[in-house]
Amino acid sequence: MESLLPMNHSNHNEVHINLAGEAGSQILLALPFILVLILYLCAVFISNRHHKKWPVARTVYWVFGVLSAILAVAGPIANRAHIDFNAHMLGHLLLGMLAPLLMVLAAPMTLMLRTLSVTSARRLTGVLRSWPSRMFTHPLVASFLNVGGLWLLYTTNLYALMHESNMLNYLVHVHVFIAGYLFTVSMIYIDPILHRISFLFRTIVLIIALAGHGILSKYLYTHPPAGIPFEQAKQGSMMMYYGGDIIDLILIFILCLQWFRATKPRREAAMG
Repeated sequence: MESLLPMNHSNHNEVHINLAGEAGSQILLALPFILVLILYLCAVFISNRHHKKWPVARTVYWVFGVLSAILAVAGPIANRAHIDFNAHMLGHLLLGMLAPLLMVLAAPMTLMLRTLSVTSARRLTGVLRSWPSRMFTHPLVASFLNVGGLWLLYTTNLYALMHESNMLNYLVHVHVFIAGYLFTVSMIYIDPILHRISFLFRTIVLIIALAGHGILSKYLYTHPPAGIPFEQAKQGSMMMYYGGDIIDLILIFILCLQWFRATKPRREAAMG
Protein backbone atom coordinates (compact mmCIF):
# COMPACT_ATOMS: atom_id res chain seq x y z
CA MET A 1 0.00 0.00 0.00
CA GLU A 2 2.84 2.39 0.78
CA SER A 3 4.17 2.12 -2.75
CA LEU A 4 0.86 3.45 -4.11
CA LEU A 5 0.87 6.61 -2.02
CA PRO A 6 3.44 8.55 -4.03
CA MET A 7 1.59 7.66 -7.26
CA ASN A 8 -1.73 8.84 -5.86
CA HIS A 9 -0.13 12.01 -4.56
CA SER A 10 1.41 12.64 -7.97
CA ASN A 11 -1.92 12.07 -9.69
CA HIS A 12 -3.62 14.52 -7.36
CA ASN A 13 -0.94 17.13 -8.06
CA GLU A 14 -1.37 16.61 -11.79
CA VAL A 15 -5.13 17.07 -11.50
CA HIS A 16 -4.65 20.27 -9.50
CA ILE A 17 -2.16 21.59 -12.07
CA ASN A 18 -4.53 20.81 -14.93
CA LEU A 19 -7.45 22.48 -13.16
CA ALA A 20 -5.32 25.53 -12.40
CA GLY A 21 -4.17 25.70 -15.99
CA GLU A 22 -7.73 25.38 -17.27
CA ALA A 23 -8.94 28.12 -14.92
CA GLY A 24 -6.09 30.36 -16.05
CA SER A 25 -6.91 29.70 -19.69
CA GLN A 26 -10.58 30.54 -19.12
CA ILE A 27 -9.66 33.80 -17.39
CA LEU A 28 -7.34 34.76 -20.25
CA LEU A 29 -10.08 34.04 -22.77
CA ALA A 30 -12.83 35.85 -20.86
CA LEU A 31 -10.80 38.92 -19.85
CA PRO A 32 -10.61 40.55 -23.33
CA PHE A 33 -14.39 40.27 -23.69
CA ILE A 34 -14.92 41.85 -20.27
CA LEU A 35 -12.57 44.68 -21.22
CA VAL A 36 -14.27 45.39 -24.56
CA LEU A 37 -17.64 45.37 -22.81
CA ILE A 38 -16.43 48.04 -20.38
CA LEU A 39 -14.81 50.06 -23.18
CA TYR A 40 -17.96 49.92 -25.30
CA LEU A 41 -20.19 51.08 -22.43
CA CYS A 42 -17.75 53.91 -21.65
CA ALA A 43 -17.76 54.92 -25.31
CA VAL A 44 -21.56 54.94 -25.33
CA PHE A 45 -21.54 57.25 -22.29
CA ILE A 46 -19.06 59.63 -23.94
CA SER A 47 -20.90 59.55 -27.26
CA ASN A 48 -24.24 60.32 -25.65
CA ARG A 49 -22.74 63.38 -23.96
CA HIS A 50 -21.25 64.88 -27.12
CA HIS A 51 -23.41 63.51 -29.94
CA LYS A 52 -26.93 62.29 -30.49
CA LYS A 53 -27.96 59.32 -28.39
CA TRP A 54 -26.38 56.02 -29.38
CA PRO A 55 -29.07 53.44 -30.34
CA VAL A 56 -30.00 51.30 -27.37
CA ALA A 57 -30.44 48.26 -29.62
CA ARG A 58 -26.77 48.37 -30.59
CA THR A 59 -25.71 48.44 -26.97
CA VAL A 60 -27.97 45.46 -26.27
CA TYR A 61 -26.42 43.59 -29.21
CA TRP A 62 -22.94 44.21 -27.82
CA VAL A 63 -23.83 43.15 -24.29
CA PHE A 64 -25.46 39.91 -25.39
CA GLY A 65 -22.69 39.23 -27.90
CA VAL A 66 -20.04 39.57 -25.21
CA LEU A 67 -22.07 37.42 -22.80
CA SER A 68 -22.42 34.73 -25.48
CA ALA A 69 -18.66 34.68 -25.98
CA ILE A 70 -17.95 34.54 -22.24
CA LEU A 71 -20.41 31.67 -21.78
CA ALA A 72 -18.49 29.75 -24.43
CA VAL A 73 -14.99 30.25 -23.00
CA ALA A 74 -15.54 30.29 -19.22
CA GLY A 75 -17.83 28.47 -16.84
CA PRO A 76 -19.89 25.27 -17.03
CA ILE A 77 -20.06 25.03 -20.83
CA ALA A 78 -16.31 25.51 -21.20
CA ASN A 79 -15.60 22.97 -18.45
CA ARG A 80 -17.89 20.34 -19.93
CA ALA A 81 -16.64 20.92 -23.47
CA HIS A 82 -13.53 18.88 -22.64
CA ILE A 83 -15.57 15.72 -22.07
CA ASP A 84 -18.81 16.37 -23.96
CA PHE A 85 -18.91 17.04 -27.72
CA ASN A 86 -22.37 18.57 -27.38
CA ALA A 87 -21.07 21.20 -24.97
CA HIS A 88 -18.11 21.82 -27.25
CA MET A 89 -20.42 22.37 -30.23
CA LEU A 90 -22.67 24.68 -28.23
CA GLY A 91 -19.57 26.69 -27.37
CA HIS A 92 -18.65 26.80 -31.07
CA LEU A 93 -22.07 28.18 -32.00
CA LEU A 94 -21.91 30.81 -29.25
CA LEU A 95 -18.31 31.89 -29.80
CA GLY A 96 -17.89 31.49 -33.55
CA MET A 97 -21.34 32.44 -34.86
CA LEU A 98 -23.77 34.12 -32.45
CA ALA A 99 -21.31 36.38 -30.59
CA PRO A 100 -19.68 37.69 -33.80
CA LEU A 101 -23.09 38.38 -35.39
CA LEU A 102 -24.38 40.31 -32.37
CA MET A 103 -21.13 42.24 -31.94
CA VAL A 104 -21.00 43.21 -35.62
CA LEU A 105 -24.60 44.47 -35.37
CA ALA A 106 -23.43 46.68 -32.48
CA ALA A 107 -21.28 48.71 -34.93
CA PRO A 108 -18.20 49.09 -32.67
CA MET A 109 -16.09 50.90 -35.31
CA THR A 110 -18.78 53.51 -35.83
CA LEU A 111 -18.96 54.10 -32.09
CA MET A 112 -15.18 54.41 -31.87
CA LEU A 113 -15.07 56.94 -34.71
CA ARG A 114 -17.70 59.01 -32.90
CA THR A 115 -15.86 58.83 -29.59
CA LEU A 116 -12.21 59.26 -30.56
CA SER A 117 -10.47 62.57 -31.17
CA VAL A 118 -10.05 63.71 -34.77
CA THR A 119 -6.41 62.61 -34.86
CA SER A 120 -7.15 59.18 -33.41
CA ALA A 121 -10.16 58.73 -35.69
CA ARG A 122 -7.96 59.45 -38.72
CA ARG A 123 -5.47 56.85 -37.53
CA LEU A 124 -8.25 54.30 -37.13
CA THR A 125 -9.49 55.13 -40.61
CA GLY A 126 -5.97 54.56 -41.89
CA VAL A 127 -5.95 51.12 -40.30
CA LEU A 128 -9.31 50.32 -41.90
CA ARG A 129 -7.89 51.41 -45.28
CA SER A 130 -4.73 49.31 -44.92
CA TRP A 131 -4.06 46.23 -47.05
CA PRO A 132 -4.25 43.80 -44.09
CA SER A 133 -7.73 45.12 -43.31
CA ARG A 134 -8.78 44.78 -46.96
CA MET A 135 -7.34 41.28 -47.15
CA PHE A 136 -8.76 39.80 -43.94
CA THR A 137 -12.23 41.27 -44.47
CA HIS A 138 -12.44 40.06 -48.06
CA PRO A 139 -15.26 37.47 -48.28
CA LEU A 140 -13.05 34.76 -49.81
CA VAL A 141 -10.25 35.11 -47.25
CA ALA A 142 -12.64 35.43 -44.30
CA SER A 143 -14.62 32.38 -45.45
CA PHE A 144 -11.45 30.33 -45.83
CA LEU A 145 -10.29 31.26 -42.33
CA ASN A 146 -13.71 30.52 -40.85
CA VAL A 147 -14.93 27.36 -42.59
CA GLY A 148 -11.47 26.08 -43.50
CA GLY A 149 -10.37 26.43 -39.90
CA LEU A 150 -13.29 24.27 -38.77
CA TRP A 151 -12.44 21.54 -41.29
CA LEU A 152 -8.86 21.58 -40.03
CA LEU A 153 -10.01 21.39 -36.41
CA TYR A 154 -12.43 18.48 -36.80
CA THR A 155 -10.79 16.36 -39.51
CA THR A 156 -7.28 16.25 -38.02
CA ASN A 157 -5.92 15.43 -34.57
CA LEU A 158 -6.08 19.13 -33.68
CA TYR A 159 -9.35 18.59 -31.80
CA ALA A 160 -7.73 16.00 -29.51
CA LEU A 161 -4.58 18.07 -29.07
CA MET A 162 -6.47 21.20 -28.00
CA HIS A 163 -7.87 19.29 -25.02
CA GLU A 164 -4.38 18.26 -23.96
CA SER A 165 -2.74 21.70 -24.22
CA ASN A 166 -4.13 24.82 -22.54
CA MET A 167 -2.13 27.03 -24.90
CA LEU A 168 -3.47 25.29 -28.00
CA ASN A 169 -6.97 25.37 -26.53
CA TYR A 170 -6.55 29.14 -26.06
CA LEU A 171 -5.31 29.68 -29.62
CA VAL A 172 -8.14 27.62 -31.14
CA HIS A 173 -10.78 29.62 -29.27
CA VAL A 174 -9.16 32.91 -30.30
CA HIS A 175 -9.14 31.79 -33.93
CA VAL A 176 -12.76 30.61 -33.84
CA PHE A 177 -13.97 34.00 -32.59
CA ILE A 178 -11.79 36.20 -34.81
CA ALA A 179 -12.52 34.10 -37.90
CA GLY A 180 -16.25 34.23 -37.14
CA TYR A 181 -16.11 37.99 -36.62
CA LEU A 182 -14.17 38.64 -39.84
CA PHE A 183 -16.57 36.38 -41.76
CA THR A 184 -19.59 38.30 -40.48
CA VAL A 185 -17.96 41.67 -41.17
CA SER A 186 -17.15 40.57 -44.72
CA MET A 187 -20.77 39.63 -45.43
CA ILE A 188 -22.87 42.40 -43.87
CA TYR A 189 -21.76 46.03 -43.76
CA ILE A 190 -22.89 47.62 -40.50
CA ASP A 191 -19.76 49.67 -39.80
CA PRO A 192 -18.22 51.90 -42.51
CA ILE A 193 -16.42 49.71 -45.06
CA LEU A 194 -13.90 51.52 -47.23
CA HIS A 195 -13.45 48.63 -49.68
CA ARG A 196 -16.94 47.40 -50.49
CA ILE A 197 -17.56 44.15 -52.37
CA SER A 198 -20.68 43.75 -54.50
CA PHE A 199 -23.79 42.13 -53.05
CA LEU A 200 -23.77 39.46 -55.74
CA PHE A 201 -20.20 38.40 -55.00
CA ARG A 202 -20.82 38.31 -51.24
CA THR A 203 -23.98 36.27 -51.75
CA ILE A 204 -22.20 33.69 -53.88
CA VAL A 205 -19.36 33.35 -51.38
CA LEU A 206 -21.85 33.14 -48.49
CA ILE A 207 -23.72 30.29 -50.19
CA ILE A 208 -20.47 28.38 -50.76
CA ALA A 209 -19.35 28.99 -47.16
CA LEU A 210 -22.68 27.82 -45.74
CA ALA A 211 -22.50 24.72 -47.92
CA GLY A 212 -19.02 23.99 -46.57
CA HIS A 213 -20.28 24.39 -43.00
CA GLY A 214 -23.27 22.15 -43.66
CA ILE A 215 -21.19 19.45 -45.37
CA LEU A 216 -18.78 19.43 -42.42
CA SER A 217 -21.63 18.96 -39.93
CA LYS A 218 -22.92 16.00 -41.97
CA TYR A 219 -19.41 14.58 -42.21
CA LEU A 220 -19.03 14.72 -38.43
CA TYR A 221 -22.25 12.73 -38.08
CA THR A 222 -20.44 9.63 -39.35
CA HIS A 223 -16.77 10.63 -38.99
CA PRO A 224 -16.42 12.34 -35.61
CA PRO A 225 -13.03 13.29 -34.12
CA ALA A 226 -11.18 10.41 -32.45
CA GLY A 227 -12.54 9.45 -29.04
CA ILE A 228 -15.99 11.00 -29.49
CA PRO A 229 -18.83 8.52 -28.71
CA PHE A 230 -21.23 7.98 -31.60
CA GLU A 231 -24.25 9.36 -29.73
CA GLN A 232 -22.39 12.56 -28.86
CA ALA A 233 -21.15 12.86 -32.45
CA LYS A 234 -24.70 12.46 -33.71
CA GLN A 235 -26.17 15.06 -31.37
CA GLY A 236 -23.25 17.47 -31.73
CA SER A 237 -23.29 17.38 -35.52
CA MET A 238 -27.05 17.95 -35.56
CA MET A 239 -26.60 20.91 -33.22
CA MET A 240 -23.92 22.30 -35.54
CA TYR A 241 -26.17 21.82 -38.58
CA TYR A 242 -29.49 23.13 -37.28
CA GLY A 243 -28.10 25.67 -34.81
CA GLY A 244 -25.80 27.03 -37.49
CA ASP A 245 -28.73 27.24 -39.91
CA ILE A 246 -30.70 29.44 -37.51
CA ILE A 247 -27.86 31.94 -37.17
CA ASP A 248 -27.10 31.74 -40.90
CA LEU A 249 -30.73 32.57 -41.72
CA ILE A 250 -30.39 35.80 -39.74
CA LEU A 251 -27.19 36.62 -41.65
CA ILE A 252 -28.90 35.88 -44.98
CA PHE A 253 -31.92 38.01 -44.03
CA ILE A 254 -29.72 41.00 -43.14
CA LEU A 255 -27.69 40.69 -46.35
CA CYS A 256 -30.84 40.46 -48.49
CA LEU A 257 -32.42 43.41 -46.65
CA GLN A 258 -29.33 45.54 -47.23
CA TRP A 259 -29.30 44.56 -50.91
CA PHE A 260 -32.99 45.45 -51.23
CA ARG A 261 -32.50 48.84 -49.57
CA ALA A 262 -29.43 49.59 -51.72
CA THR A 263 -31.30 48.95 -54.97
CA LYS A 264 -34.61 50.54 -53.93
CA PRO A 265 -33.70 54.15 -54.94
CA ARG A 266 -32.63 52.99 -58.40
CA ARG A 267 -35.84 50.99 -58.88
CA GLU A 268 -37.95 53.98 -57.82
CA ALA A 269 -36.01 56.26 -60.17
CA ALA A 270 -36.50 53.82 -63.05
CA MET A 271 -40.23 53.57 -62.36
CA GLY A 272 -40.51 57.34 -62.18
